[in-house]
Amino acid sequence: MKISEIGGEFELIKRLTDKEVRDPDIIKGIGDDCAVLRYTKEKYLLITTDMMVEDDHFSIKWHTPFQIGMKLMEINVSDIISMGGSPKYAFISLSIKKDTTVEFMEELYRGIYESAKKHNILILGGDTTHGTEYTLNLTLLGEVDKQLLRLRSMAKVNDLICVTGNLGGSTAGLKLLLKNKKGNLTKYLEPKSRTEKEGKIIAKYANAMIDVSDGLSSEVKHICDESSMGAEIYSERIPLSKTTIESSDSLNLDPYDFALYGGEDFELVFTIPKENIEKLKKEFSDFNVVGRILEKKNGICLLKDNKKLEPGKGFDHFA
Repeated sequence: MKISEIGGEFELIKRLTDKEVRDPDIIKGIGDDCAVLRYTKEKYLLITTDMMVEDDHFSIKWHTPFQIGMKLMEINVSDIISMGGSPKYAFISLSIKKDTTVEFMEELYRGIYESAKKHNILILGGDTTHGTEYTLNLTLLGEVDKQLLRLRSMAKVNDLICVTGNLGGSTAGLKLLLKNKKGNLTKYLEPKSRTEKEGKIIAKYANAMIDVSDGLSSEVKHICDESSMGAEIYSERIPLSKTTIESSDSLNLDPYDFALYGGEDFELVFTIPKENIEKLKKEFSDFNVVGRILEKKNGICLLKDNKKLEPGKGFDHFA
């Protein structure tokens, strides 16, 4: 049986893993952006890991080694930020080609260290081996004040669903490269995580939070699954940048599909009580309301052109 026949990547994870790990030091195991462990009286320990594989997450035809290294760090930082936390320590494991040059590796690590410096992260170790393609893995440890911890499972009925920044820019850039068209490629080639400060401000007022790695549709579904809730997504309210719209026009594609089903924007999706919206805006305003949390019996729907539609799935490695 193929993985795609059981529903893809996330169904495979459910099939292979035991979510009922009984250990009093585990606050949250599988099923969120990070694992959460007991740490100190005031803080929890956060642990996340992400892998990047050549010709899947990056291509040396398009990315510089510096950009690859920077992306490796940023995508992991985004997981820590989405939990309301602070990134601290990194471990890097690499499988590189035998003909890799010293100059390539120096540029790769220059990108890693530039991102690490920006987020106040120390690199403490890792492992290196060789293979037929580049495979890069980073494990990142962080910490979070107990009162700021935000899980996917914390959404409540009538919470508003919000998203930071603009969505769809990364997928738009990838589509342009695949079609050999000109346009803005920055969001794809150099994705950026939100900052620790921004994540903590949002966490003060939000209930649930997640980062956008697989598309808005997928991230809302993750929140609903973990919170046992339903949701409605307002298609026309999804924020798109001018360059993303221009790219979609040149590709003759729908930019809202980039935002809903593309991924790798690494913005934050969060649910928040209506009464906290104005409080948050006083400290952080770069977000838009894109939906609402409903009771589970309502399911998940996409409101588009005054019609209720069933949203499609976000990015899946095995779809």
